[in-house]
Amino acid sequence: MKKSIVISPADSVGVALMPLKAGEQAENVTLIEDIDRGHKFALKNIKAGDKVIKYGEVIGRAVKDIKPGEHVHTHNMKTCLSGTLEYSFDKKEAAPVVPGKNVKVNVFERKNGEVGIRNELWVIPTVGCVNSQARAIVAAFNKKHADAQGIDGCFTFSHPYGCSQIGEDHERTKLLLARMCRHPNCGGVLVLGLGCENNRMDVFKESLGDYDKERTRFLVAQEVEDEIAEGVRLLEELYDSAKNDKRVEKDISCLKVGLKCGGSDGLSGITANPLVGRFSDYIVSVGGTTVLTEVPEMFGAEQLLMNRARNEEVFDKTVKLINNFKEYYQKHDQPVYENPSPGNKAGGITTLEDKSLGCTQKSGNGEVCDVLFDGDVLKAQGLNLLNGPGNDMVAVTNLACAGCHLVLFTTGRGTPFGGFVPTIKISTNSELAAKKANWIDFNAGDIAEGESFDNKLNELIDLVKETVNGRQTVNERYDSRDIALFKTGVTL
Repeated sequence: MKKSIVISPADSVGVALMPLKAGEQAENVTLIEDIDRGHKFALKNIKAGDKVIKYGEVIGRAVKDIKPGEHVHTHNMKTCLSGTLEYSFDKKEAAPVVPGKNVKVNVFERKNGEVGIRNELWVIPTVGCVNSQARAIVAAFNKKHADAQGIDGCFTFSHPYGCSQIGEDHERTKLLLARMCRHPNCGGVLVLGLGCENNRMDVFKESLGDYDKERTRFLVAQEVEDEIAEGVRLLEELYDSAKNDKRVEKDISCLKVGLKCGGSDGLSGITANPLVGRFSDYIVSVGGTTVLTEVPEMFGAEQLLMNRARNEEVFDKTVKLINNFKEYYQKHDQPVYENPSPGNKAGGITTLEDKSLGCTQKSGNGEVCDVLFDGDVLKAQGLNLLNGPGNDMVAVTNLACAGCHLVLFTTGRGTPFGGFVPTIKISTNSELAAKKANWIDFNAGDIAEGESFDNKLNELIDLVKETVNGRQTVNERYDSRDIALFKTGVTL
């Protein structure tokens, strides 16, 4: 089993695939100090001020002389990132696409032609004031219909917003909740309001657009005597329709898949993220769609994505995506490089460039076909970029609201989190997968132990197929279903 890896011939650092001791040989150098798994060591003399190279790209600059075999981390290197930049379009032609294997999946076909991979009933609060009422309605329905057949469950998703918001925050809250109400994984939705909130029900209905009136009900708590009983009654109306929905066979190309990482470590860009990148290339090759978000975790790798833009228009939108987010940081007097997290650093990630170059591995090698901003929904088949922060809950909520049926979520540190769509957690290392079987769905860590990417890709395709067909993810089994709505402005 390999002890270490050099990702690119141009690299000035290697990465430990297991804990290494001082005095050991690794990549033809003698280590002069212990190196933890996922951490970097110098392959040659690196002078103070020199660029540090990993993935064949710059991940920072040395702040002191570094000897061969020495640990390379936060104590002796720093980021090279700064504010907004000027970019040029140097288009890189993607390799010819070889279509992957044809896979059939069983999905629910909705009236508007979209497909869903779950047939659930949802209660969506328009305002945080009725979160407890929403939970009570769901609990009462589930108790009364404990043996309900034909649906995949009844759930609600709490949030603290919908009132005391103005401007962009208010509009974003309305828009994201409307996207949830129309998500094809939902077989029927009860929209629950209070009655005096900013996000009034009559205005919210307008934001829904052309919704399925047979599968949507509205309830304003202040207008009825017993909102719990009335909520259950309305859910029962929805259930009577949804329980008759049947799965139909479709090509796997019907899927829209979100790509996300959280709690990354030094193996993320070596095992799980490149594997997900191969999955993205596969699903796009057969006509499907993937979405990469976490804009701050593109900083330092953005030019690579820009050079894969389909055309000048998509390039310009990618520049806007990156610089708008940097300006958001600067507006709040925050450095654009206030990342990675303490957990990332403990796992071996040193700078934001280091993290970003690993993070963007999830996008594979395909061209970027479109860029989505707040409230946009997926239109273009292929790899898309989506505006949003790196925060796990916000990013997965954004991905699902853009139209993703499920999310592939890689992690090196582990998390129990799941979104309002199935969230397949993929571990970067085998230790995490063994320790946290109640969090992790799939282990990519054995790639570092010699397993081939091809074999793991086939396993991941099979898991996605089974998940689409109804197999519950770990987050679904343990009822870890959360949302978070992005907020940037004033709360009244």
